[in-house]
Amino acid sequence: MSVNPMSYEAQFFGFTPQTCMLRLYIAFQDYLFEVMLVVESVILRKLDSVPNSKIPPLHVRKNTEKFLLFMKKCFDQLFSKMEEVLFQLVLGIPKNALLPEDKVHEQYPYSKEEFQPLQVEIEALQKQYKAEVSAEQKLLAELEEQKIVQTELEKILQWFDGLENVCREHGTSNFKESFAFLTQSSKKLQDVLEEVEKKNSNFPKSSSN
Repeated sequence: MSVNPMSYEAQFFGFTPQTCMLRLYIAFQDYLFEVMLVVESVILRKLDSVPNSKIPPLHVRKNTEKFLLFMKKCFDQLFSKMEEVLFQLVLGIPKNALLPEDKVHEQYPYSKEEFQPLQVEIEALQKQYKAEVSAEQKLLAELEEQKIVQTELEKILQWFDGLENVCREHGTSNFKESFAFLTQSSKKLQDVLEEVEKKNSNFPKSSSN
């Protein structure tokens, strides 16, 4: 069996020529074994029909095996020649032949030295693409954060609008005045609470009987 990988032939046929030849070899060998078994059974039937036959079946089996080994040796020699012819004339692609999908190499031939800079450029473009994708993902994350901040700011503005409306109801329209009004109101409320707590602490507790 040939040890040449024949990868170009495998690209064309969809299988390696060695695999094809191996399957043919196994098929022929199996057929040879089956034929020898049939021959052996025919010989044994003929011997059974011969009266007073002195040839035992074991002797027939030994001679059948010897003949099988001889046939297999001849078959291997013939198959080796057939394999060589098939690889050369049927399963082999000439070195000057080019498959249709490889025509582009004929139009744009590149040596290994010429291809290397292209490979480097491709790797650089891949890195640049990955960097741009990463930057895009970061920008999208920032946009999501900005949306959240904008939502919170809108809530604060709504709160200030509501606060301003409350202040207007109490006669103050300027925001600074409104804020000062709220501060004063809060201070007054705190003073009232402190006064209530003070009076409550001075109020005499009822004694238990």
